[in-house]
Amino acid sequence: MAEKFKIKKGDKVVVISGRSKGATGEVLRVERATNRVVVAGANKVTKHVKPSRASAGGIEEREAPLHISNVMLADPKDGKPTRVGFKFLDDGRKVRFAKRSGEVIDR
Repeated sequence: MAEKFKIKKGDKVVVISGRSKGATGEVLRVERATNRVVVAGANKVTKHVKPSRASAGGIEEREAPLHISNVMLADPKDGKPTRVGFKFLDDGRKVRFAKRSGEVIDR
């Protein structure tokens, strides 16, 4: 089932529900198998890490994945949450656009 995700890595999104509601940040990772995204600065959790050669160990704070339905793309014009649509440009390219303002998201 090849599903077309409307949110991609590098997009600026707004968290619309949950503990981090209202937080905005960049998508760091999209997990297609579980329909989850990791957003910078949102859904922070503490993780106890064992010492290793790479790190000293201790308690780290990191972002946990959010379900993709709990985030919406931030409108490029005003930063408010918007739905995403697809359209074809005159040169034949298929691009995403913000339904709130009509602004094209993909370059």
